[in-house]
Amino acid sequence: MITAEFLRGKFALGLSYSAYTDSGTPDQQEKWRRVYEQVSLTQAQKTLVSSFTRRVNLLVSSGLWCGDCAHQCPMLARIAEANPASTEHPDSSGIALRFLNRDEHMDLANQMRICDGNRVPTVLFLAEDFEFISLLGDKTLTRLRAKAAKTFGASCPLPGAALPPDEAAATLQEWLNEVERVHLTLRLSTRLRQRHND
Repeated sequence: MITAEFLRGKFALGLSYSAYTDSGTPDQQEKWRRVYEQVSLTQAQKTLVSSFTRRVNLLVSSGLWCGDCAHQCPMLARIAEANPASTEHPDSSGIALRFLNRDEHMDLANQMRICDGNRVPTVLFLAEDFEFISLLGDKTLTRLRAKAAKTFGASCPLPGAALPPDEAAATLQEWLNEVERVHLTLRLSTRLRQRHND
């Protein structure tokens, strides 16, 4: 079982989105930059995220070489930007987002296996004190449907092909839905309500 202390240590080793993407090759950086520039939250989505009053820690096991990571992780960055948690104040509300290279942190990846594989990206959703809340990976439902259609359909996509806008919007919404679900779980937690006296 993964403990909160283990996850706290891993989170401390994690990189910010910009530091993580800067560690990639120029080609990898370009793929991630392209998706980051393609996706954005609507005003309604920004308003929702900015209303979050609990801290949500997101720890992402990823690979800069991974196409699914390049398509989905920039979406997590956009969500976190709408309500960033303070790095100086660990009890502040908002979203704290950190990335780990899966292959450099196999001790974590091996505890988050999905269908007996070390999938990426895999996101751990953690409370302010690093208690486990949820895990989502390696694709949202929209991404799985698109992959199934391409895999079992008449044609295969070109490597590195851009996400269709409707697929990108739906995938972004699914990640946002999970972040909101986790926030509400934290907001309604008796343990945390007692801690925050609210």
